[in-house]
Parts: sequence; structure tokens; C-alpha cells
Amino acid sequence: MTQIAPVSAPAAARAEVKTAGHVIVDSLIAHGVKRTYVVPGESFLDVLDGLHNSEVETVVCRHEGGAAYMAEADGKMNQLPGIAMVTRGPGAANAHVGLHTAWQDSTPMVLFVGLIPFEHRDREAFQEFDIKAWFDTGAKRVMVLDHPERASEIVAEAFFAAMSGRPGPVVVGLPEDVIRKEINATLHPPIPVAPGGMTVTDWKALQAALKEADKPLFVTGGNDWTQEGADTLTRWLEEHHLPAAAEWRCEGTISFDSPSYVGPIGYGRPKPTYDLLEETDLLVFVGTVPGDVITDGFVVRQDWEKKNFLVTIDPSMRGRSGPVSYQIVAKPDVFVRDLVLMDLPVKEEWKAWTSRMRQEQEKFAALPPAEPSSGQARMDTLMANLVPSLPEDAVITLGAGEHTNWAHRYFPTRRYASMLSARNGSMGYSVPSAIAASLAAPGRRVVTIAGDGEFLMNGQELATAAQYGATPLVIVMDNQEYGTIRTHQERHYPDRISGTQLKNPEFALMAQAFGGFGVKVERDSEVPAALEAALRAIDEDKTFALIHLVVEQRVKAY
Repeated sequence: MTQIAPVSAPAAARAEVKTAGHVIVDSLIAHGVKRTYVVPGESFLDVLDGLHNSEVETVVCRHEGGAAYMAEADGKMNQLPGIAMVTRGPGAANAHVGLHTAWQDSTPMVLFVGLIPFEHRDREAFQEFDIKAWFDTGAKRVMVLDHPERASEIVAEAFFAAMSGRPGPVVVGLPEDVIRKEINATLHPPIPVAPGGMTVTDWKALQAALKEADKPLFVTGGNDWTQEGADTLTRWLEEHHLPAAAEWRCEGTISFDSPSYVGPIGYGRPKPTYDLLEETDLLVFVGTVPGDVITDGFVVRQDWEKKNFLVTIDPSMRGRSGPVSYQIVAKPDVFVRDLVLMDLPVKEEWKAWTSRMRQEQEKFAALPPAEPSSGQARMDTLMANLVPSLPEDAVITLGAGEHTNWAHRYFPTRRYASMLSARNGSMGYSVPSAIAASLAAPGRRVVTIAGDGEFLMNGQELATAAQYGATPLVIVMDNQEYGTIRTHQERHYPDRISGTQLKNPEFALMAQAFGGFGVKVERDSEVPAALEAALRAIDEDKTFALIHLVVEQRVKAY
């Protein structure tokens, strides 16, 4: 009697079995995630267990707002979404500020939120909340893992949603009991994202518009570029003597040193670029749209006779203000790939137009004297001494406030994503984003300029910097007030100061207490030595450094 060999079990049946929480971690690794920013909670312990000894670095933060900001900054610097993990209820509420930043700044980000057990739902359980009601209007998608076998699929869907179309934040809820269930550990592959591109009709329309224009202007923005795409566009603009401005708090796509770069456009814009939007006869927005900030509250460039070409992968053009002559549905890199093939003779009018605006930008960005004055410490003096020491790939991070204008004016942003900031005007972003930048690019000089009020919103994350070896230079500009709000107050309610004044701690001592270098500077003559000591501490002692700069009130960058 012939013996029949046993039939092999199907591949799926032989697959490894793991908990859904561990499969989520494996899926993050498969998507290329390097680190996640976490404030732990008992609601997602199985995911934390999966992170134990994994390839993903777990950065433990001190506040969910700081963790979300770090993930958002990570999403700005890289081609993948930044990842944050927080717990239910209060933890999710604290993380909302970073989610709003990612929404308005079009940053790919995935926020994982631990939830109450499935069986406790709708019973007012401890820290229960409705995740979809909370986040649906401020995220591209909100998903809940109610079926453990879909763990890897939901990670893939979350990444796709965060990166496709106009990038943005996605929220994934993880019920505590569901992520502990064992499932087949087969991973869902990454879902490809369509980059769009110029059609022949698009290409011809833009070519005709450029040939007709005497004063064209490109405006770059958004967080959907690569360095290669930014470099290619810069070379093309320079070859054609065409100018490019930067979206507010989004400088660096076109190098600060490029003869084509003509400055930033947005709140508090410098005079050289103030009238550009009305004067130009063709605007080409790449990676962004003319929104509220760029158009001064939906006021500038509203005449529908004006020519505006919008290059955005978002077919809905969400946030757009003013006329649209033509939309090209493409991510920046593929648009640039097609743009450089355009046969476009250079006009003499372009040379004169670009040269005029570049000269204005160079005058605006010219450093003030490095020699200290005899009076109180000044941001001008600090910037004049700092900028010449910066390497080509230096990074600046900013929160919100008038202190940011010193960076807009003087900091040499020479690479894509060399300025990380909160374009939704969110305070508290400076220190967390500097930590994320330092961890993501440990070989680069990372500088953050924080206002005194802004620093105290997330300054405790310096403990995170010390724990993980982040080495930013933190400049705290202490003018004892919420300066931007005071400026508005003086405009509308002159000489009636209310709710804007601050009494501050010794920031340098705080830095020392957290394990870094700290120095307080009150006199301008002390600035050069303090800066030298801070940079030496970063380079030799491999620690973060903080300069507490006590300045006069009402002194502005421009």
C-alpha cells in the first residue's frame, strides 16, 4: 500500500503569531519608521512592549503636547509621517495642539491613541472619550482598531492617508484589550502614493503664461519636497533669472544665498516683499496655496483678473484665497521634473525684476554690527555673532511670536526643511522641534529661538534632550511679555497694557538643572563670550546649551 505524504499547511497557517500591538510595531518598521515620540499610558502597554528592543527608537517625552510637536517636526524633516503615541482622555487632549499644527501646516503625522477596552465602551469608563468626535474635524482620517487582525492594514492605511494628497495628520485609536489579542503576524505592504504630474496641456499653459509675463514670481512652501527637487528648482530659477519667495515660516526650499531668492511672505513681512503679490503679473505657487497669512487676511491679490497658477496635489485647493487661473495637480518634485524640460527663453525684464528684488532682500538680510553696544543685551548682536559661525546645513526651529522675526531676517536657510516652525501660530513648538531635529540629524547644527512666554510652554522637554543626547542651541529671548499680543494691544488699545506682562524664572539655571549648559546674558558686551561658550559646550561636551538673553521690551527685528 502506497503511503501518501502529508500535504503542507498553507503559508498563512504557518505564519508567526503575535499580538496586534506587536504587529503594529512590526508594521512601523516595515514602513521605515526610525523613532516614535511617546508619553506612556496603560492603555497601549502592548505596543510599548512591542517597541522593547525593536529597531524603532522610543523617545519618552514629558508632555503629550511636546511629543506631538516632536512628531510633527519629524514629519516636516522626512519623507515619512512623524509618529506620536499617547494615552486616552487627558493624553489625547494634550496632544491635540500638535495635531492642529500638522493640519494647518500640511505635515504628514500619525498619532496613536490608547483607548479604553472595547467591552467598556459607552459606559463612562475611566478616561473614556469619543475619539472620532474629538478629532474628525482636525485630522485627515480617524480610525479605531476594533478588529485585531486588521492591525497591519490600519497602519498601512494611516500612512497612506497621511501622505497622499495634501499631507496631514491621521489618528489611530487602539483599544487596550484589542491590541493584546494574538493574530497572524503577516504584514500589509505599504500603499503607494500617487504624485500627480503635469499633463501636456498643463505644461503648455504654464509655458505660455511665463512667456507672456514680465514680472513672474514663484512662491515655494509646504512640507512635501525632497532636497533633490529643491536643488533642481533652484538651478532652473537661477538659469532663467526668475525670482522665488518663501511661504511664511517655510524658508530654505530656495537657498538663502541664491540670486533667485527674494525673501519670505507672510505676517510681519519685510517691506521688500510686501507689495510683491500685487506687483507681479504671474504668481506660481508650488507646494502651497495663497491662504490667509500670505494674503494678509484674504485681502491681497483678490482681483480675479490676476494670474495665479497653483501647483498642489490637493484637488480641492483647501485654504486657497483669491483667483485661480490654472491648477496643476502635482507634488513639487514631479512638477519640477517636468518644469526643467521647458524651452523658455530668458527675458531682459526678468533679469531686471529679479535683480531688483534680490538686492532688496540682500539689504534686508545684511547682518547688523557684531560689535556689542554698551547697553542691554540685543538680539541683533547675538545674530551678528551667530550667523557667521553656522555651517551650510544649519537648522532653525521656531514657535510663535515676534522673536521669530530675527530668524526670518538673518538666519541663512540653505536647505529644504532648514526652518521648522508652526505656521498655525502655535506657541511651545520651539524646544520640542529642536529636539526632534537634533535627533533626526545629529550631525547638523540645530538652533532654536524661543520667546520667554513660549519657552515655558514646553521647556521641560529639555529633560528629553538630555536623556536622548539631543544637542540644540536654545536662545531664550526674555523681554518679560507676550510681545506679539502686546503689539496688537498697543495698536487697538494704546497705553492700556493688560494680560501680556510676565515675571520669568532664571532660564539658565533651569537648563543646568536639566543637565545642559546655561548662561544668562544681560549686557550686550557679554553676548560674544556667552555664544562661544554655548557652542563649545555643544561641540565638546555633547550637550544642549541655552542662552538666556534679557532684552528690552518693544525692540523688534523689523
